[in-house]
Amino acid sequence: MEAPLYPDFPLDPSTPPGGQPAFWVGPRHLAGDDKRLYDTVADTLAGLGWTSLTIIRGRREPEEAPEDRPVLRSTVLHISPDTLRWAQWVLPDEPFYLGELPIAWQVSARADTGSPLAQWSAYFTPDVPGEVLGDFLVAVDARDQPSLPLAGPEVVLDAVTAHGWLRDIDQPGAGATDPTFTSHLSHGEVPPLIQDADPRALAAEADESGLAGWQAWAEPVLGSPCLWAASFGASVPNDLVAAFAASLSSTAPVLRRVLPESTQDRLLRAPAD
Repeated sequence: MEAPLYPDFPLDPSTPPGGQPAFWVGPRHLAGDDKRLYDTVADTLAGLGWTSLTIIRGRREPEEAPEDRPVLRSTVLHISPDTLRWAQWVLPDEPFYLGELPIAWQVSARADTGSPLAQWSAYFTPDVPGEVLGDFLVAVDARDQPSLPLAGPEVVLDAVTAHGWLRDIDQPGAGATDPTFTSHLSHGEVPPLIQDADPRALAAEADESGLAGWQAWAEPVLGSPCLWAASFGASVPNDLVAAFAASLSSTAPVLRRVLPESTQDRLLRAPAD
């Protein structure tokens, strides 16, 4: 899957989606988010019955007209009907970075409504395929107890190897990569700022290794910036990570009008009509 099927139809990521024809493309882990990551995920959550709240923070001078008020930061919070899980669009809100990419979505869940603290959180940058994040959220929504672990780490690797991904040669029980060695899934130390309710995350000394969680990323060219990255806190149940992994590695094509510049030459595409 290295060459485009239709090279006479160039796709320019800088062109608005409405100005380009639609294509079915694959593999999906290199297809980007079509510049619609918020809309795709928000539509999924609306279909699940989640409530959305817009949080706008700004600064207003005493004699300033409402239309002149500058909005400094804004986020959109989506909450499940039972309030045990939520997803927040944080890209406009001075997000922190993961793999040198800004966080776009943060998904969290708690054990019960009596605690305001999340049991776990997962983080996703732009260009994570919206279909993949949507499938993860559907799995999160389907759980009666979204913080209860139901399976071991092996279920995550089984999800991708079933779609042809290869286990890491050095750590076959902790990592896998797609056959072109561009997208990766690894179970290891969680990056800084990833929130988790496990008390060991706070008790670790500076010279000690932190908790282990699942990380995923796409690096189209070795040593170059990542296309996207995702990080799952240590307490994210493995079966939920497996839902993300199964969708990420799926061989089913996805509909796109805008392709990432770094992966255009690696994608198969066919006109949607």
